[in-house]
Amino acid sequence: MAYDYQRIVDWVDDHIVERPGKVILAFLVVTALFGVGLGNVSTESGTQQFAEDIPAQNALDRINDEFLPVFGEDTGSTQLIQRSPNVLSKQSMLQMLRTQEEIESKPSLRVERTSSAAAVAARTIDPQATTLERQITTLERATQSDVRAAVRQNADNPAFTGTVSDDFNEKSASASATIGVVQHSLTAEVSSSSGQSGSSPLTPIQQKVQRIAQNSEGDITVFGSGIIADEFGAVITDSLLIVTPAAVILIVLFLVVAYRDLLDLLLGTFSLALAVVWTFGFLGLAGIPFNQIMISVPPLLLAVGIDFGIHAINRYREDRQTGLDIEDAMRVATDQLLVAFFIVTGTTVIGFLSNLASDLPPIRDFGIVAGVGIVFTFLIFGIFLPAAKVWMDRRKESWPIPTFSQKPLGQEGSALGDVLSVGAVVADRIPVLFLVFTLLLTAGAAGYATGVDTSFTQEDFLPPEEVSPLLKSLPEPFAPSDYSVVGTLNFLEEKFTSSQGGSVTIYVEGRMENDAALEQLYRAGEDPPESFVSEDRRAESTSIVTVIRDYADRDPEFARLVARNDVNDNGVPDDNLGEIYDALADSPVSSQAERYLAEDHRSARVVYTVSADASDQEATADARLVADRFRMDATATGGTVVFQEVSDLIFASAVTSLALALGGTVVFLVFIYWLLDGLPSIALANLVPIVVSVAGVAGTMRLLGISFNAFTATILSLTIGLGIDYSVHVVHRFLDERKKTDLHTALERTVVGTGGALMGSMFTTAFGIGVLVLSVLSVLGQFGVLTAISIVYSFVASLLVLPSALVVWDRFANESPDVPMRTEEPPADAGRNADDDPLVTDGGTPTGDFEFPFDGGDGR
Repeated sequence: MAYDYQRIVDWVDDHIVERPGKVILAFLVVTALFGVGLGNVSTESGTQQFAEDIPAQNALDRINDEFLPVFGEDTGSTQLIQRSPNVLSKQSMLQMLRTQEEIESKPSLRVERTSSAAAVAARTIDPQATTLERQITTLERATQSDVRAAVRQNADNPAFTGTVSDDFNEKSASASATIGVVQHSLTAEVSSSSGQSGSSPLTPIQQKVQRIAQNSEGDITVFGSGIIADEFGAVITDSLLIVTPAAVILIVLFLVVAYRDLLDLLLGTFSLALAVVWTFGFLGLAGIPFNQIMISVPPLLLAVGIDFGIHAINRYREDRQTGLDIEDAMRVATDQLLVAFFIVTGTTVIGFLSNLASDLPPIRDFGIVAGVGIVFTFLIFGIFLPAAKVWMDRRKESWPIPTFSQKPLGQEGSALGDVLSVGAVVADRIPVLFLVFTLLLTAGAAGYATGVDTSFTQEDFLPPEEVSPLLKSLPEPFAPSDYSVVGTLNFLEEKFTSSQGGSVTIYVEGRMENDAALEQLYRAGEDPPESFVSEDRRAESTSIVTVIRDYADRDPEFARLVARNDVNDNGVPDDNLGEIYDALADSPVSSQAERYLAEDHRSARVVYTVSADASDQEATADARLVADRFRMDATATGGTVVFQEVSDLIFASAVTSLALALGGTVVFLVFIYWLLDGLPSIALANLVPIVVSVAGVAGTMRLLGISFNAFTATILSLTIGLGIDYSVHVVHRFLDERKKTDLHTALERTVVGTGGALMGSMFTTAFGIGVLVLSVLSVLGQFGVLTAISIVYSFVASLLVLPSALVVWDRFANESPDVPMRTEEPPADAGRNADDDPLVTDGGTPTGDFEFPFDGGDGR
């Protein structure tokens, strides 16, 4: 039995038509309240936000807290990357040392110490050259032969070779790149005064170092966590500066075409602004930080708002064309709009809120903000805009503002109508055959889509190495900044890590003074997995065990202590481990020991070297395999493991949110169609174009080589959330028409009438979101392209595939396709003016022989 929802709609209608001024005032007051929240919006950038509460990241955080001083929060380093035909020439090394000296002379840079290959070479020539000033003097007085001899003498010195590029040539004493290191001491004062807007405490320091390096004679690039954090934040600002104006320009152009009236254009634009202010005000009041993914929220709100606005204005104009006055036309329009908008809003919110199932906080935040924003958009365009339209139209006659056109957009019988009716023609002739063909094609696309990759890298959040010349040609302040991080990362990977591979860390928790503790660490490296670098069937690693064995090789007294406590004579002590650790604490290698053994002796870390050709997935799987060998609690961690774990969660989020969005949409549509129309089975037909669209988008991702990442992980649930808009409009209109006429006529009127409005909405939405392709972030551009594609697919499927699904449904649900569908009569008091207005039924729906020239914006 259908629910009598008309009383609720009538109550809203009364406020819109009878008290529009109070409605407008109420919305303006709420806008002022949300405006307060705008000042509280904070930003969050980088990859750290995605790793919160992930086991590997938690283990890495504990390592950073426990193993001091190398991982302490009070230290930081800056890399000075020098490039030249030969960075080991006398002139190049002097340039590096002079840059180090200038940096060290600035007290504000908090320099603790500096190091470089140039300094090592200078000390080799003169062992007394322990200061930068003395090292510079030494190299200035040295001959080229002296410098080459010093370089060759350090060819086996890790402190030297570890800072030069892989193309180091001992014979010619040359290399194309080298890295100098500046170690900073970050006091509490520095930490509290820097790092604003999500940047690192090192950001202001490294920016100053960068200016010094730029003024030096050599080609020196400054790199470090502060520079990375700075670009993480800059790319958000630059992207918004480019995307927002472009979206506004496109949207205004589409609104001019859609409205063709200055007052309606201003009203639609103002309503869009309210939706953005409300959403971002909520962001600030709720304390949700703005991250890179949320750059897509404004275009989403604008796109959905445009859709609602076009439907609202066009439907009102259509009803005015029948001769109804302002009040009656708006009542008829909102009778239909509020119900359709409610269904669209409900399904769209379900699609976005399905992201709450994600284990990644930024994706959950995106789902909340997008869902709340869509609700705000429904309220503003479903209630505020109609009320403001009534208020304006009552007064516009006395305003000196020209009215250009008040006709609805489009007409029946046009060339556009013939194109839109293709789906109805197919449904009239071969509905079952076409539906079967479409579902087989959908299944094929879904199977093909199973090969979509998943990725999560730091580079996803950074601007590309080379920004598009089109963007660089933009005038200030729209031109993006000069970015260097990705280029530097690529250079470092090419020059310094091509043969070194990476590493993974095992964080071990337990009493490390237990007799078998060190033996566990040692034996875990036996018979290592394939991705680990090994020698003699033992993994290459560093740990407190390697520190003990190395120090025993250098100190006879310590070696005797180890031997006395080594039961199986393998160089690993088994007894009196507390005494061993105390001896290390009093030794020259105490700082090195603190890197691998916690101060309270309750945890340790082991770092394993990973082969250069091993994938992150292989390295992570093998790290977890080794961690399982420990009898103590052991967790695989490190940058490689954390990023792979996030990547796995991204894929899981995409699949889970898709399942929840589909399931939630099915339940909602079945319930709402049962509640409003008493026809729950039509929800199945409503879902057909959505399934087709989702499979098509997923298949297109693989075809275009776009992987699931931090941005595109939401695309499938978003396809459901936005795509349901089109199918709901078609189904809702079809049901209304089917109650009045035969199947063929109802289908024809639906696809031609509602299809025209949907086409205009599709173009504005696709282009409004597609403008994200102009973002500096390439992955955000991919998100924009995929979203635009999903909207186009949803539109095409709703007008081409859905009619066949509706015909098949009608054959099962209705007794005869040649007569109107029989439904329960609505309550007698559900309508208004049924006796006074022959054009209006009890439900407020135009009847009789009048044919609308175009259904335009009926909201269905």
